[in-house]
This record gives sequence, structure tokens and C-alpha cells, in this order.
Amino acid sequence: MNRLRLLTGMVTLLFTATVAMADITIGVNLSTTGPAASLGIPEKNALAFAPKTIAGQNVKLVVYDDASDTTTAVQNTKRLVSENKVDLIIGSSTTPCSLAMVDVAAGAKTPMLSVASASAIVAPVDAKRKWAFKVSANDDIYAAAMVAHMVKKGVKSVGVIAVDDPYGESNTQEYVKLAKKYGIKTQSIEKFKKTDTSVTAQVLKLMSGKPDAMFIVAVGTPAALPHTALVERGYKGKIYQTGGAANADFLRVGGKALEGSFLPASPVLVAEQLPNGYPTKAEALKFAKAYEGKYGPRSTFASHIWDALKIVEAAVPKALKKAKPGTPEFRQALRDAIETTKGYNGAYAVFNMSPTDHSGVDQRGMSVIKIENGKWKLEDHAKF
Repeated sequence: MNRLRLLTGMVTLLFTATVAMADITIGVNLSTTGPAASLGIPEKNALAFAPKTIAGQNVKLVVYDDASDTTTAVQNTKRLVSENKVDLIIGSSTTPCSLAMVDVAAGAKTPMLSVASASAIVAPVDAKRKWAFKVSANDDIYAAAMVAHMVKKGVKSVGVIAVDDPYGESNTQEYVKLAKKYGIKTQSIEKFKKTDTSVTAQVLKLMSGKPDAMFIVAVGTPAALPHTALVERGYKGKIYQTGGAANADFLRVGGKALEGSFLPASPVLVAEQLPNGYPTKAEALKFAKAYEGKYGPRSTFASHIWDALKIVEAAVPKALKKAKPGTPEFRQALRDAIETTKGYNGAYAVFNMSPTDHSGVDQRGMSVIKIENGKWKLEDHAKF
């Protein structure tokens, strides 16, 4: 009996020592080049704030660029799970790339935290998407804030021009559904490619209907193309963008044409303008100080990485109680721990995940922002 106890104690000590020496390997796949680079570059910048250790374990980052390309995103994800043996994946920057990664992550039973937008990345939470989470609001959260603002401003008719990809499709569908509910007529929907250099035909067709407002559905700098085209051709109604356009490069490329337009976006962009006590204000200001002190103007996309890392940092100690890094059991435990994220007041949003909600962002993670004098101005925010 004494020998059995001694042997059991030795096994326990061996497991503890092995855990103490293990690295937690986080794979990161972002779009730091290509059309979505204005998202991926600030996201990569924010990796500078990743913890070096969590719960006594060293943290190792393996970072790849998918060049805004779905095929490359899949290849990178396969490398992360097969060659780098990662415990968790963060990425990608865009909806198409993230959707392409889900199958690979699920097949390898590796938890994935996307920093892209579309609800389809995480919903419905089926056998495949049980491994996928994301740190951006679902499309209906964005749409609800924007449509409420349209109603408030008396908008009755809208023309839509959307990028021809899953992001454009998903956001358009959610907008149309809510617009119909609140009596706003969607006159027509035009499509464009994110690599297009002209959208004149689409813009002229939309303007012929004389809608009260235009809704542009695109990510990053490509969103500026239809916006400037509308202004150049004399459109005088209200123009709305999605949160996917909320970055400094979009402001730079769009210039004066963007003045007076609106977009639903995380209040992290206007953290100083939030009322005291707003649930995300403290963390948003902390993020903004750190990021701007090192890289310049803050980015909602960088805040996604900031919050993703915080969620992982909180989940790891729970997972370590069940298994050691580098094992299937640890990946499963890490997935389970992320799913229990509750009450994290992040820089981007408040997160409350569950087995049926792998985003966990409610309206407190959304505001309506106006572009005024080339800067972000808080137009409206959620009640708290």
C-alpha cells in the first residue's frame, strides 16, 4: 500500500513538473497584406501586448499572414495545427478567411477565436462551430444600432451597395430583416468586388431611386470607394457604413467625402466621450493608452486582439486544472473554459458567452459614430 502511494505521488509530481515546463502555443492567422491589411496590421500590432506567461506557463505565439486570401488562410491553419501543434488559434481578420478556417480548426479539435464579424462564423453552434468563437459583435447587433438611428433620423428608404462576399451577404441580410420590421424600404441592392476600382454603374443605379440614405457594406479601405463615388456624383442623403470600415486608414482614404456619415461601431473608438460608469470605458481607455502610445490612432480591430488575449488569459488557468498544454485534453478544456466567459468588460465590448452564444456581445458593445472633421464623434450609445 505504501509503495502504491509512493508511485501515485511520483506520477502526480511528474504531471505537475511537465505542466510547469510546457509552453502554451497560440497560433495567429491575420490578414496583414492584401485588401484587408488595414484590419490585419493593427491586429498584429496588438499582439505586442500578449502576456509572456499565463498561470506560470510560457506563452509562445506563431503568427502567419493569409494575405486576405481564403486558400492561404486554410493552408496557414493546417500548418498551425499539424506542424506547430497549437493549443488555440486566433484569427482571421475577415469573414471569408475565418469561415474557411472553421472546418480545419474543428477537424483538429482546436479552439478558434476569430476577430472577424459575420454571425455565420459561430452560429448556429453545431458540432463544427462548437470549436469556433469570436470577439466581434454578430451582424444583428450592428444592424440594430444602425436601424434604430435611421428610425430616429426619419429615414424611410435606403439603397444598399455591398461587397460580394460572405461579409456583405450576412450584413445585408440582417439589415434588410430589421429595416422591414421598422418600416424602412430597401429600394435596391447592388454588389461590388473588394478589388474593384470603379463602382460608377452601381452608384448611378442606386441614386436613380432617390433614397433617403445609402448603406455601404464593406470592410476596411475598399468601403471608401462607393462612398466617395456617391459624394462625387452629388448624393446628398445620409450615408451609413458598417463597423468593418471603422479604422484610421478608411478615414485617410475617404477623406472629406466621409464627412457627416454614420456607422455602428464599438465605443472603443470614442471611449473618452462615453459617460462615466459605461461598462467598457475603463478597459477601452486602458487599451487606447497602451496602443496609441506605441502605434498611433487606436483601432477597433486591434481591440479585438486585446480582448481575445484577455479571454484566453482568463481561460487558461481553468484548463490547466484538467490537462497540460500540447494535449487534446488541454484543447478541449480550453474550449470549455472560453465558453464560460462571463462578465468580462472588455475594450471592445462586454462578453457573456454560453453554449449557444459564441460571441457573447450585446448592445453595450455597440454605438453609432459620426465622422466629423475627419474624426470619430459619439452619436449614440446603448443604455447601461
